[in-house]
Amino acid sequence: MMRLTLRMMTLIYIVAIFVLADSPMAKELSRFNPYSLLHIPLYGMLSLLLLFSFPPTSKLPLTHPGISLLPIQISEKKAFFRSGIIALAIGMADEIYQSYLPSRDASVMDLFLDFSGIVLALFCLYYFLKTRNRKTQKV
Repeated sequence: MMRLTLRMMTLIYIVAIFVLADSPMAKELSRFNPYSLLHIPLYGMLSLLLLFSFPPTSKLPLTHPGISLLPIQISEKKAFFRSGIIALAIGMADEIYQSYLPSRDASVMDLFLDFSGIVLALFCLYYFLKTRNRKTQKV
């Protein structure tokens, strides 16, 4: 049930990115966001939602949705990579979509900020899990 909820939240989040791209709210936010820095948390959150939406591999215990708290294995590293690639593809699709909107334009800088948010969020979670694993192994 939890995985289904996370998948629905992820889908709603992705749809919101595209729907709100041409909304008056996006235009209003641009006044307070001159360098498009909101792309960093926006796509960081997307990458985490994608990561937790994936089913765990059969080798991993279900101690956490999608990520075990045991030593990070190769299959989990693939899940991090897969989430990042999907989030980046969504960012690219969003920039292409914005290039067709009369009130918006596509930007390579926005794509770079999307990538930065994705890498930052996934690296922070990976580092947190790795650090936590070391502490739990010592005990």
